[in-house]
Amino acid sequence: MQNHAIIVILIIVLGLILLMVRKPKLFFSLIGLGLLLAGLVYVILSISGSGSEQKKKMIHGEEEQSDTDR
Repeated sequence: MQNHAIIVILIIVLGLILLMVRKPKLFFSLIGLGLLLAGLVYVILSISGSGSEQKKKMIHGEEEQSDTDR
């Protein structure tokens, strides 16, 4: 199974190199789009991660308050 992944990665790299040589404008457009999407995913994941951490803190805080009320 890993042999297939290596072959696919190699084909993608060779395709990008060929694209860079033949059509550099398209190549850089695709690289820019990929970087933009990666940045967008990073921002979304960092925002959602901090929100879930706050939710856990709130839940644990409520549990501690209800334990002390008893």
